[in-house]
Amino acid sequence: MSDIAALKDEIKKLNARATKMKMDLHDLSEELPQNWESILTVAQETFEAYRTLTEKRAALKALEQV
Repeated sequence: MSDIAALKDEIKKLNARATKMKMDLHDLSEELPQNWESILTVAQETFEAYRTLTEKRAALKALEQV
């Protein structure tokens, strides 16, 4: 499997994870004030998921331009 294909596969998985985290954060917001203690944890996990996804997309773009 080429580097580009492997990276595309990883991005697909990361995108699914980021979307799930986004929905978890959304669901949490709808349940407030219940579970308010988990806001920072869920928000941080969502942030990390999207940051990783953005970094991998940039890496893919760089590979495709070579």
